[in-house]
Amino acid sequence: MSMMSEFKEFALKGNVMDLAVGVIIGGAFGGIVKSLTDDLIMPVVGKALGGFRFENFFIPLGDVPAGTENTLAAVREAGVPVFAYGNFVTVLINFTILAFIIFQMVRTMNRLKRQEEAAPAAPPAPPEDVVLLREIRDALRK
Repeated sequence: MSMMSEFKEFALKGNVMDLAVGVIIGGAFGGIVKSLTDDLIMPVVGKALGGFRFENFFIPLGDVPAGTENTLAAVREAGVPVFAYGNFVTVLINFTILAFIIFQMVRTMNRLKRQEEAAPAAPPAPPEDVVLLREIRDALRK
């Protein structure tokens, strides 16, 4: 078997394709959660805590040039290394939300799987000869 045919067999297996679809959907879902956090949750949290923005919590690790605005983007643009702990908090919140949603999805799937396993399957229909013998038995009883 050639290497190309082995690779084709591997790549076209169901598990690999399912994994690829999962990675693509997970990436898109991660973008949705990032937008949820950055555009909806963090502004509300910042407003509730006095109007500050978490991404502007940082410690410059070098000299900031005079006249540079005191924002993370401006300090980074000036080439100053920063310890951006506020940005880390935002990413941590993104991760927590994403992990919770995935946990809920897995939990729901496990619950559905347990319900399927717990539901008794309908007994199979008896063979035709057994049905015929029962009919004969019932006819003889009358």
